[in-house]
Amino acid sequence: MCAFLLNAFPGLAQLFGGGSKSKTFSFEKLPTTVEELQALPEASLTDPYATAALCLAVLCNYEADVNETIAMLDVLRGPDPTSTYGKQFLQDRLRGKYYKPRSFFKGAKPENNYTPSQPYTITVSSNKYSFDNENWATLYVTSGGADNPRPIKLRKKPSTGEWFINDIQCLSDIRIPAEDDPWR
Repeated sequence: MCAFLLNAFPGLAQLFGGGSKSKTFSFEKLPTTVEELQALPEASLTDPYATAALCLAVLCNYEADVNETIAMLDVLRGPDPTSTYGKQFLQDRLRGKYYKPRSFFKGAKPENNYTPSQPYTITVSSNKYSFDNENWATLYVTSGGADNPRPIKLRKKPSTGEWFINDIQCLSDIRIPAEDDPWR
């Protein structure tokens, strides 16, 4: 009877603590150009979890090529390209801390200087509040250098069904890599 009610009224799951979900994505190689990004199956942007995973995959390129990383982010941001403020925000959050985006991939932790396992694997999660507002989502990723999951906010374009990055809120500081820790 309970399963019938949950299937008949999907909103009940959220009312009673349901709605949590995780999706895991693996990449043999992280994208370094817009063309490589667009060639990935996740780049259809119809799955908000995949869009969030791609965001971190793209940010791993920031140290190597800021301009190409911004171009890839603009693809993931859709009709709202990266603003001057957004570019400054990324520079402030990542300068000298290029390990942050890598820290969200499986196997990356302070002890190994945030070196992810390969293939590059990332898990994106939601909770019962993630989809509370129509056409908006707040999804979560977990860093090997933080105790709590970090948010990424997305917005859906209803006319195309695509999910785009709205706010990258997951780049606050984490534990420093072992190689940078003066107390080791």
